Amino acid sequence: MHENQGSVITSFIGKLPGCTMPLLLLFLDGVGLGENDPKKNPFTHTDMANFTNLLGGHRLHGGSAPYYGERASLLSLDASLGVAGLPQSATGQAVLLTGINVPKEIGYHYGPKPDPSVSEYLIDGRNIFSRLVQAGKRVALLNAYPPRYFHSVQAGRRLYSAIPLAVTAAGISLFTQDDLFHGRAVSADFTGQDWHDLLDIPETPILSPYAAGCRLATVAQEYDFAMFEYWASDYAGHGQNMSRACELLETLDDVLGGLLEAWHDDQGLILITSDHGNLEDLSTRHHTLNPVPALVIGTPRARQDFVFGLSSLLDIAPAIVKYILTRPKL
Repeated sequence: MHENQGSVITSFIGKLPGCTMPLLLLFLDGVGLGENDPKKNPFTHTDMANFTNLLGGHRLHGGSAPYYGERASLLSLDASLGVAGLPQSATGQAVLLTGINVPKEIGYHYGPKPDPSVSEYLIDGRNIFSRLVQAGKRVALLNAYPPRYFHSVQAGRRLYSAIPLAVTAAGISLFTQDDLFHGRAVSADFTGQDWHDLLDIPETPILSPYAAGCRLATVAQEYDFAMFEYWASDYAGHGQNMSRACELLETLDDVLGGLLEAWHDDQGLILITSDHGNLEDLSTRHHTLNPVPALVIGTPRARQDFVFGLSSLLDIAPAIVKYILTRPKL
């Protein structure tokens, strides 16, 4: 445990409001299950102790799935969905959020941001945010967005990507700088360092990756369903820089450490998944045809019920809705 981690955990857990059986979806853009080849796969090149311990000593690659352990299950999910070409972000995220084979419906994979044909599936009330809001559930996207993001959207200089489009279509407000500063949300880079350095907002509170994981745990407990989108993983894959990719994964592993320490398995599930492969193969700057992970963390009974029948991205949204609406005993 890092220095002062005990006090960090205590401060975050002390705020837990007691919501029972939430589901936290930690979405990692552009992460597939690749080969066990450290020359091109940063997931096998760098030390990710928290992921490895969670998987019983296995690293996060294609040969490790399926895995069913004491605290986690790992399955591989098809992201190609019978459509030719490389999977893309807009259609992959639309599938993830709706359970509809959007690339098959429109005839192609598309991205990075939704065109009108993809947007149609995200704004018509069928995405998981809309369905759960309609059922009276508490739902949130835990990312905080800086002021310039909202200004760019309002000015027409920026289009929503698939996830914030689905959230706003459900009538849910995106979290703001004020939410970040008051501990109700988490920055896209987890720590807030990018807000300080790149966005030039010097008053941004900086968290350690571990503390950011603790914050994700406590904030998620306020909702029936909460999601966090991490898009830097896809950028790192396109960059093909092994050193940078490993640095990013070490940060992600520290976030997972805080999340696991502060999360109560008997109160809910964590799902870590993606939309398409990319970061797992730095030999190419393009997306890959690799399956994506479904890493599920929770009690054995809850995981068994949740992962039953999962084989592709099409199965994620129905599994989430079923879990939230039926509230299985843990």
